[in-house]
Amino acid sequence: MIEVARDGDLWTITIDRQDKANSLTGKMLEELAEAFEAAQEARCVILTGRGKVFSAGADLEEARAGLATSPLWERLSAAVAALPGLSVAALNGTLAGGAMGMALACDIRLAVPGAKVFYPVMKLGFLPQPSDPGRMAALIGPARTKLILMGGQKIPVEEALSYGLVDRIVSPEVLLETAREICADTLAAKPEIAAGIKGMCR
Repeated sequence: MIEVARDGDLWTITIDRQDKANSLTGKMLEELAEAFEAAQEARCVILTGRGKVFSAGADLEEARAGLATSPLWERLSAAVAALPGLSVAALNGTLAGGAMGMALACDIRLAVPGAKVFYPVMKLGFLPQPSDPGRMAALIGPARTKLILMGGQKIPVEEALSYGLVDRIVSPEVLLETAREICADTLAAKPEIAAGIKGMCR
């Protein structure tokens, strides 16, 4: 359900549980965390999914059984944020719930037309993962963060683009190609220069 493909210094990590809208089980979260921890040696990492939804967040049955408050979410987003190279979330569809954390931790977010962004954690009776509100607010400001987390709003991709939550809207046919094109200069640069620029942007 989690696939890791390596093309030299470019890694592509893919979520594939299409029959369940790519919702995440504890096992999948652990595999994602391990993949990103291993990818610290990569120069660029692309995160994507298969099907029409990037991820519906936590598997609801497992969420009710404790997954919603698992430390695995923070382990995953911390591993994404720690990448020394460029990370691109190529969102093949709607991004929801706890899956937001790993996308927020990426450097760049591309999304296909028709995608939506929402995080109904309060409605389900849980707090968001600790780092998610801060990362979201750094991108779109505290008021719009509250609009999503407390107002329960589903944000269409065009609005997400205007907020700065998504950086570019890309046709699904060229989503991965566009992500690879964005990675090209970083892959060609000296690793220490790329890491230095990323550090200066923090």
